[in-house]
Amino acid sequence: MADKSSSERPGSGRPAHPLARRAASGRTTGSGPGRTAPRRPLPPGEQFFTPDATGLRQKVERFSAAPLVFLFQLPRWIPPVLLVVLLLAGFAVPSFWGGLAVLPVVAFVGWLAYMSWPSLGARGRILRVALLTFLLLLAADRFGAF
Repeated sequence: MADKSSSERPGSGRPAHPLARRAASGRTTGSGPGRTAPRRPLPPGEQFFTPDATGLRQKVERFSAAPLVFLFQLPRWIPPVLLVVLLLAGFAVPSFWGGLAVLPVVAFVGWLAYMSWPSLGARGRILRVALLTFLLLLAADRFGAF
């Protein structure tokens, strides 16, 4: 009989997502060859997919599951530091290169906004649209649109 903790999420009675099972079962400790460092465990009770999603949302969520798990396994400080460095470069360089530095930030924030959209209230949606608008205007300014 398989270990129940690796095939079900605690307290939910539902099977865990295959990526979560693989991430949990693939970890070993030690420092020898073939050993990987322990990683931060996935949060309990979280879902990868929006229930009853159809069409584009379902495709984007399925495509995004692996990158989200990868980002979650990184040290917590790496994504925000990288985004801040790119954004500061976008502010500091008033040319085409500044616009190029802002584009990954726009893509990342837009992707996360799309992924979190179903769980947001009106206030959260307005803030995300405002942030994306600001970032797009900054990029357009650096590309010489204004």
